[in-house]
Amino acid sequence: MSKEKIILDEAAIRRALTRIAHEILERNKGVDDCLLVGIKTRGVFLAKRLRERIYSIEGKKVPIGDLDITLYRDDLTEKYEHPEVKKTDVPDIKGKKVILVDDVLYTGRTVRAAMDALVDLGRPQMIQLAVLIDRGHRELPIRPDYVGKNVPTSKSEMVSVFLTEVDEGEDRVSLQTK
Repeated sequence: MSKEKIILDEAAIRRALTRIAHEILERNKGVDDCLLVGIKTRGVFLAKRLRERIYSIEGKKVPIGDLDITLYRDDLTEKYEHPEVKKTDVPDIKGKKVILVDDVLYTGRTVRAAMDALVDLGRPQMIQLAVLIDRGHRELPIRPDYVGKNVPTSKSEMVSVFLTEVDEGEDRVSLQTK
């Protein structure tokens, strides 16, 4: 039996993404030469939301892409008997400031796989990382540049992100404990 605690509701997610959008604009002095790349699945929808926030603040549309990292995972053979590879659609990244977007940062292995996939597509000027939730427990030396919320967790806890574009119901982030 598990217990669920809501750690971000729809309004809190909206505020966190608005803050991250402002931080991206401030750090990069605008969005010239920037590109948002969402890690499938929920990172893609978060990147789209960030793009909308940046447009409402700055009046500029940031190019956007979506990245499937399935074949770059170091646990591919352990996790998937028949991995489902989805389409990657990323504009030219050469010389761009690529902002990788994901929902939850945990061990860092997903981000490592995403960076490997990006470098196979070209040589960006830099890669930055934006995550909605940073729950700690890194196994690799990866640190996000933009964080919606830091949520210290134990390894027995699970963080789940629900977005209306993919999941039923409302936007929320919950923490389940066993």
